[in-house]
Amino acid sequence: MKSLTKSFVVRLPLLVLPLSLSAVEVDGVVATVGAESILKSDVIGEMRRAGADDSQFVEVRNRLIERKLILKAAREQKMTMQDWVVENRIREIIDSAFGGDMNKLKAVLAAQKVQMSEWRERIKDDMVVGAMRWNIVEKNVTASPAEMKAEYKKNPARYLSEPKTTVGVILLKPEDSGKRAEVTEALQKDAFEEVAKRFSADTHASEGGLWKDINPATTFRPEVANAIAAIKTGETSDWVNIEGWSFLLKKIEERAARQSTFAEAYAEIEANVKRENAAKMYADWINRLKAENYIKVY
Repeated sequence: MKSLTKSFVVRLPLLVLPLSLSAVEVDGVVATVGAESILKSDVIGEMRRAGADDSQFVEVRNRLIERKLILKAAREQKMTMQDWVVENRIREIIDSAFGGDMNKLKAVLAAQKVQMSEWRERIKDDMVVGAMRWNIVEKNVTASPAEMKAEYKKNPARYLSEPKTTVGVILLKPEDSGKRAEVTEALQKDAFEEVAKRFSADTHASEGGLWKDINPATTFRPEVANAIAAIKTGETSDWVNIEGWSFLLKKIEERAARQSTFAEAYAEIEANVKRENAAKMYADWINRLKAENYIKVY
């Protein structure tokens, strides 16, 4: 009998709690996989568990069909999940989602009218599905040099470096706003970096207020990012006031997006090729399972 060790499980994402299927009205079979049925309530429960909307009903139903096929394949291969592995995963979920408090988990399950044994079985099945997929797909995915070169040539827009800007920041606290004139006067004699070290309350003040190779739009609030965008390299902005805090900004360097070389983008190219190859390998695997089993969709 095959046994799944922890090495097959650590790659699984954090599992969310399933909603109670008993809380959803059982109203008909939507698919059968071999001798097993998938109810409409199963699909609705999974949709709620995954945060899917009504338009994704067919997509979720198809995922449940795939899940049934994978679990059936696992049983046929006599693949099991050891109890200690399941218990470790449950402890991880309790620690991350419930602050380590088992009683909080029990309260949620009670509110959803879900038995602990039912929930535990669902977690176990999730782990089996993930481990089977890793065994069949993820651990076997490769990215050949030829595939990577073809990907780089075919999709150059994927491999543009982000635009980078280096700026200097002087930040005055609300109670120091009266020092604006003093700072402005100091800049007439001393370098921006020296003035920042003396006056700024910014976290980078000790480095002369330097924020190197950033994207202002994602680093700063819109008011600051817009002020940086409005000045040219070498220029200093007017004072920007945000809730009493005073910002003075200098654009030191700006680099536009450029095409990354193959070497620079190597890791990203490899990841993209592996992702595409994994999707194809998974689809081929599911198609083989479908061909080996009776499936009917209603």
